[in-house]
Amino acid sequence: MDRRLFLKLSSALGGGVVLSTHLTGCASGNNLPQNAVLFSHGIASGDPSQSSIMLWTRALPETNSPVANVRWELARDKEFTDVIRSGDAKASANRDYTVKVDVRELSPGTRYYYRFLTAENVSDTGETRTLPTGNVSELNLALFSCSNYPAGFFNAYTAAANDDSIDFVLHLGDYIYEYGAGEWATDHAEALGRTFADNNTGEIVTLADYRNRYAVYRTDKGLRALHQRKPFIVVWDDHEITNDVYTTGAENHQPDEGDFFARRAAAVQAYFEWMPIRPPMGDTDPIIYRTFEFGDLLSLYMLDTRVIGRDKQLSYADYTNPQTGEFDNIGFASDLMAPNRTLLGSQQRQWLFEQIDNSQSAWQALGQQVLMAKMHFPAEIFSGTPREKIGEKIAELAGYRKQMMAGQSVGDDVLHRLNTTMAYNLDAWDGYPEERELIYTKFAEKGKPAIVFAGDTHNGWGSYLTTDAGNKIGVELGTSSVSSPGMESYLELDEQQARQLSEALPLIVKDLHYCDLRQRGYMTVRFTHENVEAKWIYVSTITEETFTIADVHTETYTADELLG
Repeated sequence: MDRRLFLKLSSALGGGVVLSTHLTGCASGNNLPQNAVLFSHGIASGDPSQSSIMLWTRALPETNSPVANVRWELARDKEFTDVIRSGDAKASANRDYTVKVDVRELSPGTRYYYRFLTAENVSDTGETRTLPTGNVSELNLALFSCSNYPAGFFNAYTAAANDDSIDFVLHLGDYIYEYGAGEWATDHAEALGRTFADNNTGEIVTLADYRNRYAVYRTDKGLRALHQRKPFIVVWDDHEITNDVYTTGAENHQPDEGDFFARRAAAVQAYFEWMPIRPPMGDTDPIIYRTFEFGDLLSLYMLDTRVIGRDKQLSYADYTNPQTGEFDNIGFASDLMAPNRTLLGSQQRQWLFEQIDNSQSAWQALGQQVLMAKMHFPAEIFSGTPREKIGEKIAELAGYRKQMMAGQSVGDDVLHRLNTTMAYNLDAWDGYPEERELIYTKFAEKGKPAIVFAGDTHNGWGSYLTTDAGNKIGVELGTSSVSSPGMESYLELDEQQARQLSEALPLIVKDLHYCDLRQRGYMTVRFTHENVEAKWIYVSTITEETFTIADVHTETYTADELLG
């Protein structure tokens, strides 16, 4: 990012946050701001610590005023008879009328209630909490990723909003998508009533575009309910900016769309305006990586695998001769295995290693975007196999693996087919294997298993994390999408075929032990000192607002198992 551009942006975002400590006291409730506003996009809280929480709303003046004043209140009870903190905040046009309050000097592990109000208007009541300290016996997290508004209703958010057992929400990115009307995953948008506003139908590029896209997403009832009832911990993936972004560009940014860094600055500004997150750290880059400590139970490291460190993704096509079809194995391997190739950047990686070294928690987890586990498929599946035949090819190879598991022999040619593998997604950690191995080695040195959270792929995954030497160091828990179509859509599978493929893939992908290729939903992860329990939860439909929980898959892991 252009350094001057970011410094200007960072100053503007930081200046828009109200800081509240005990020294501010409680404002009198008898002199509320007289502005008439609409709390048009709900309320939210996030970025919790042991002593602080971020509160958010959007207060649109009912007139064309460039500024509106609102009161905020934080209480110990829903009725606000015990208000412990309150104050005034300003909603202004230069921050899209969003309001953010950083309430500090709170008690750890405490539930609070909050609201925004003027003399004429009162927002909904929100519920939030601070992080616990000391001995923590249990923690329940909910994981989300990839919510595409025109693709369907956000019923996964609704389900989680109604689950009282969830303590905190982790959103792993692709909170919005940049595509325009009529582009990817918009086939049923009009029938569902999920079209974009007239001022937001094209691919989003400018600050106004990104702001308006967030405004559309925040009309979803499920998303608003979840924000209202649970504190969020968030990171971005690529679509908050544009598809397959890296430090200096993106697959979905073209020269006729203007300067990439200006677009990225606009996307970052809108993100920090609309999300309940503190302004970006750092002097020259939008640093979003940070640690959340849950007492002695869990250290959670939220990473940025997109903006500040990622080298450009490799592409198999760039190593294939278009005339002969010959693949440059040597050149590809040299570039893929380059020791300085990075997804995180050296500064973030060093920070992560320091956090791992210093952690005293029973468990350590990475909250990040793309799959870290080795997703190595038999090469013939994606090399020369027509898309419509990929499912059949996977089923055939899985059949051979079943024969081997039953003690039957297969020919050397079959073994060669099964063991000749390739990474199916170079945008994930498979495209950055040397840095991944460094991270695995660091966790192995610590002697505690790594729990890695991932989104991005739109399907549910459970994979063991293994070093190049074959040693197990942890597990990856990949959540399905809220609404974005997954591999089943790409392969044009019907439900039965998707079920069969979900059962077949773990037989031919070495570290994979669970996948679901057909359903939308989310995950919950329950930590205790004894084990980690992961639940993949799927909703019955995203094409109607009335839904049920259609399926739940549960896996439980102990530390000994994950290091065995």
